[in-house]
Amino acid sequence: MKIFFFFSLLVFSLSFSSSIARGPLHSSLPSGIRNGSRISYSDSVRRQLFQDKPSKLSIGKSVHGVPLWVIEISDKPGEEEPEPAFKFIGNVHGDEPVGRELLLRLANWICDNYMKDSLARLIVENIHLHILPSMNPDGYFLRSRGNANNIDLNRDFPDQFFPLNNDINARQPETRAVMNWLREIQFAASASLHGGALVANYPWDGTEDKRRNYYACPDDDTFRFMASIYSRSHHNMSLSKEFPGGITNGAFWYPIYGGMQDWNYIHAGCFELTLEISENKWPNANELPTLWEYNKMSLLNLAASLVKTGIHGRIFSSDSGMPLPGSVSIKGINYTVKAGRGFADYHRLLAPGERYEVMATMPGYKPKTTRISLEEAAMTLDFILDPEVTTKGSLRSINDCRCESKCGLEVFWRMHSEVYFILIVVSVFLCFLLKRKLKVNILNHRQLPRRSVQV
Repeated sequence: MKIFFFFSLLVFSLSFSSSIARGPLHSSLPSGIRNGSRISYSDSVRRQLFQDKPSKLSIGKSVHGVPLWVIEISDKPGEEEPEPAFKFIGNVHGDEPVGRELLLRLANWICDNYMKDSLARLIVENIHLHILPSMNPDGYFLRSRGNANNIDLNRDFPDQFFPLNNDINARQPETRAVMNWLREIQFAASASLHGGALVANYPWDGTEDKRRNYYACPDDDTFRFMASIYSRSHHNMSLSKEFPGGITNGAFWYPIYGGMQDWNYIHAGCFELTLEISENKWPNANELPTLWEYNKMSLLNLAASLVKTGIHGRIFSSDSGMPLPGSVSIKGINYTVKAGRGFADYHRLLAPGERYEVMATMPGYKPKTTRISLEEAAMTLDFILDPEVTTKGSLRSINDCRCESKCGLEVFWRMHSEVYFILIVVSVFLCFLLKRKLKVNILNHRQLPRRSVQV
């Protein structure tokens, strides 16, 4: 499968980089690259992959020119599908390498168990999973929190409350690489892995007055639900005495500014958590198997929750049947999720057990609203939008061809109002037939136990 070729190159590169570093974790590489060994592909294949497809695996370079390698795990890597994308990012802080090691193990485990584990198969076949094991390879080599310029990368993103990092030329290359990555790929959710505590952190990370207090974002209930998935799946995170349930609002814990988590939610439409997965930032290598077992199901369940919960669907035009890259919003929640540009698929995470009023919109089309009761399982909710009708009675559609105001057809309609009326009646009847056909032919998302609705 393609996923193994992408993964082979990434692990080969990271294992080479790790041989330069020193420290307790030096010997703690994933099972296929210990003791100088490599996974089963030949070096000639790897060299060919390096030559042919480097741009598909690196999102940029660090200050010292180290590639920021990304693993993509999917049954169709590199191809666009009407499926959600999820990303994990590790080693944001150079002196917190546990996330880097666990993400390599996660990629190995999914590939090794794809054919025999239902959860691994669900992720591979229904999600485009991206893994950036090390956002800060220079800091890892230096064993320092910041990058090679001694900048904390989790304070280097644009901030909603204060004009921090607004100068793009002053932004660190690792930060720019992640921001550009999210402009290319529309991620629905993500998580970054850190060390020094044991808790799942969610937005907002800062407050407008810089005081330490609970500062909720519009999707506070959804983020609490996501954080609880990780915490409850963990060996002992949910048992925390410091953080009830093993989760916390970032600003309530301690405010930070210029963080990656809030930027993802505000500017990229991506629901991101900050996961503190080990109280010891740099443990001994022999502790990694235990840390992996403690976090394995949390990592898998969080990624899988992207398709096991929430509402998912596509937006279509009633007059042409074409997909529409519109938007979906929820009444009472000041946040909009955009549909994909190619397939017009949207993926809206929501806390289950609630009733929601969902609205789909697209410029040039009438908005459509429906009320749903969201249970534990995911729901498929497709929308078919009708073109707007102008005051003169002509149909507006972004798919219509443009013409000058004095084109022959318009003159004909003005001179023959009776013919024009007949054409409108016929058009409405044809639209009715087309809508009925669409309701029969539009396919729902595959293989997931969802309740399907179409409006």
